[in-house]
Amino acid sequence: MQSSKGFQVEDFIAGWIGGASSVVVGHPLDTVKTRLQAGTGYRNMLHCILTIYRKETLTGFFKGMSFPLASITFYNSAVFGFFSNTQRLISKFRYGDGRHPCSMLDLTAASMLTGLMSVGIGAPVDLVKIRLQMQTQTVLAENLNLAGNVSSGSNIPLRSVNLPSQTLYRGPLHCVGSILQSEGLQGLYRGAGAMILRDVPGYTLYFIPYTIFCNLLKPDATSSPHPCSIMLAGGLAGSISWVTATPADVVKSRLQADLQRKYRGIVHCIVHSYRTEGIRVFFCGASVNAIRGFPMSATMFLTYELSLQFFRSL
Repeated sequence: MQSSKGFQVEDFIAGWIGGASSVVVGHPLDTVKTRLQAGTGYRNMLHCILTIYRKETLTGFFKGMSFPLASITFYNSAVFGFFSNTQRLISKFRYGDGRHPCSMLDLTAASMLTGLMSVGIGAPVDLVKIRLQMQTQTVLAENLNLAGNVSSGSNIPLRSVNLPSQTLYRGPLHCVGSILQSEGLQGLYRGAGAMILRDVPGYTLYFIPYTIFCNLLKPDATSSPHPCSIMLAGGLAGSISWVTATPADVVKSRLQADLQRKYRGIVHCIVHSYRTEGIRVFFCGASVNAIRGFPMSATMFLTYELSLQFFRSL
């Protein structure tokens, strides 16, 4: 599976397998995190979980999962494949050998480039996921107008209307079509700037801690890490990455969930959120991110590494 130029396809395939497993494990808490950051009426994480369960049953925790799960083939494959192959390119450029171990500076450069690349693919996926996660049985009349379900000349007042048999988006494809119709292609990238602020440092604090912890947990420098070590290293790296990325994640979630155009941009969202809710708002969902980040990343790295070992043994 390796070309003469050192490009390795198995990294992309292993990234798909690992990413798909992590989505299934982490999506329920991701829904809780999104509701806490961009929703209203939730006092804390436990109250949010109970509210979702009481009003929407277990299916409420899996809203919006079909789209990221379907698109994970491309997104996580691109992230892990890009990161691994970028490391090899850097090693080949700096040391003349793509198999030469990367320094921390090399890993930092590869991680930041991966975070930047991921936004181009991940912003639309995140936007649709959040729009579907935020969707409940009560929708706003102005949101229906934005989605093209109410004529622009409608005199319906801007208030909540209860439509038990209707939701704003019928599914991922309808959500994408509605956004394109009402906001254009740029609408799919709403919040992309905040996502860059989240993912560039976020991926740096994802891959580097994982590498450090794996090296510390190995019995010696030449051996491969044990699966338990991979899970522990991956889980710790995920928690660190998500907790530190929470402030930018809050801003991104609010911009992407903002159908009413309350926020004019990143700076306005930050200033408005701070003035109305204080500094604590930027750490909303941090506890969920810490808890959710561990099993998601532990599953991600374990299935990625095991898949990689399998493909390379063929």
